[in-house]
Amino acid sequence: MKKTLLVAAVAISALFAGGAASAQEAGKLSYNLAVTSNYVWRGVTQTDDNAALQGGIDYKKGTFYAGVWGSNVDFAYGDDKASTEVDLYMGLTPSVGDFNFDFGAIAYTYPGSGGDTIGELKAAVSHSLGKGAIGAAMYLDTETLEDPYYEVNASYPISDKWSVSGALGQYEAYGYTTKNIGVTYAINSTLGLDLRWADASKQPSTFAATLKASF
Repeated sequence: MKKTLLVAAVAISALFAGGAASAQEAGKLSYNLAVTSNYVWRGVTQTDDNAALQGGIDYKKGTFYAGVWGSNVDFAYGDDKASTEVDLYMGLTPSVGDFNFDFGAIAYTYPGSGGDTIGELKAAVSHSLGKGAIGAAMYLDTETLEDPYYEVNASYPISDKWSVSGALGQYEAYGYTTKNIGVTYAINSTLGLDLRWADASKQPSTFAATLKASF
């Protein structure tokens, strides 16, 4: 399974190498750049409660998508200390009525550290509920196919500029529950500010302010 994910990573890299020149023919490329006061993943800080600079590139054609995303991190990983995270992912997003699905694979890599690539399979669904939406997701480790991470989530626009969202998850592999809630303010069509509180049992609560540009 690790080899499959590495092959997928190479395929995504090749896709981006030739994608810019033929984006209109092959599909659509989009980009994002963010700065956050604290990179929090499943309720746990990945930067020792410090700031992070993040960015990614996404490709989409029809229901197929692929992307790469990176951030600085700060934690022990493998035989060394991880300072950079690069994620590669791909999947399909079919829809049936008001139900939107997402089936994909993610490879979490930490260049320069002594740890292995971590792979996950993803299955998610969201459903429109009035102006808002509710959803659920499951992530399964590709190495063991055991101890998944489950999550239920919801979002609701409270005005043209403001929206509120949150999630509740259970991480079977590490035996803890995670939750987050926050508000997002759309500064304009490109720039947004997210203020979010997160908590994971067995870990201190965290707060993050994130300014993100998407184009």
